[in-house]
Amino acid sequence: MLTLIKNGYIIDPASDREGLYDLLIENDRIKLIDKHIDEKSLSDDRLTIIDASGKYVMPGFIDLHVHLREPGYEYKETIKSGSMAAAAGGFTTICPMPNTNPPIDSPEGIKQILDKAEEDSLVNILPVGCITLGQEGKVLADIRAMAEAGAVAISEDGKSVMDSGLYVKGMK
Repeated sequence: MLTLIKNGYIIDPASDREGLYDLLIENDRIKLIDKHIDEKSLSDDRLTIIDASGKYVMPGFIDLHVHLREPGYEYKETIKSGSMAAAAGGFTTICPMPNTNPPIDSPEGIKQILDKAEEDSLVNILPVGCITLGQEGKVLADIRAMAEAGAVAISEDGKSVMDSGLYVKGMK
């Protein structure tokens, strides 16, 4: 399967490329970026051509602060519905906050999010764990174990750790 995106304004910080380009994608991978790719030179009968004139073409965005509300508040949003919204907006990676019910304050909670994301998500999910157990600001969660399970950050999201000593200990 070949897809040719023509005349898009490409912004690619990784290659320091910006301007009008054509982009050839083969089997979901970028094969070529050039000022002009002649579609007549492509022999694949499954070629799809997209005219991106007046449009931007760039890497997927990352949202570092989303509320997926799963587990516990699925009536507000789920991993599936949140990831669909993210994908529709051009986001390929999202970091869900841990203020769920129960709060994501353990390696098991992190694993639960990652397992559910594997089943339901259209985008990459990088979970955030709580700083304290239950987001109560009293006892540190096992931050190292959550990181080993796949948490990429910690947050009390919307709550504060009032004990500065506990907070500093958590940051170490």
